Amino acid sequence: MQLKAVDVRFGAVAALQGIDLRVAPGERLALIGANGSGKSTLLRVLHGLIGPSAGSVLRDTAMRQAMLFQRPYMLRTNALNNIALALWIRGDRWRRAREQARLALARVGLGEVAQRNARALSGGQQQRLALARAWSLEPDVLLLDEPTASLDPHAKREVEALMAQFAQAGMTLVFASHNLGQVKRLATRVVYLEHGRVLADLPVHEFFNGPRLGETSREADLFVKGELA
Repeated sequence: MQLKAVDVRFGAVAALQGIDLRVAPGERLALIGANGSGKSTLLRVLHGLIGPSAGSVLRDTAMRQAMLFQRPYMLRTNALNNIALALWIRGDRWRRAREQARLALARVGLGEVAQRNARALSGGQQQRLALARAWSLEPDVLLLDEPTASLDPHAKREVEALMAQFAQAGMTLVFASHNLGQVKRLATRVVYLEHGRVLADLPVHEFFNGPRLGETSREADLFVKGELA
């Protein structure tokens, strides 16, 4: 997957400017930056939900993608059907879709809530259900927008553990996060965005332990130190 000189504009607002980015298979790429820096817009461009105003997006059409939002949408039905319906829409027979949905729920430790209304689950359970739904579609690339932002510490650990397991199985992860500890634990590469531009694109160890970022961006330096308001 590759972006070349991508701009995205919403009226007079430049959400992304001149983005050049390549995501290699098996990478764990973290997008970081302050609110409004362009992380969510970039994820949506990568997933094809937003088209570029300029530039090009190159994808391998054989690669399957799924995206997990910060507040995943839950259908007005039970947890099992929330997954089975996604598989049925893809083209699976209903019986097989339900069988696969049960496997997906077990995969994320939610087998016991299969018949519960998905909208009545806790935030952490809903996020794990969304991960199960994405995993059931067998994506090669999983895009995640602040997947643990509104979760308590225990639920965050559960979601992070699932992300790590998916990555170990060979899935490519691209995720936006404000949690720098999470980025250090999960990412192999970090892209820092500021006002819609990429100001740093480095391996995770080099980003956090290499030369200071102050020469590139004072905001980036403050962000990494946790001092950016």
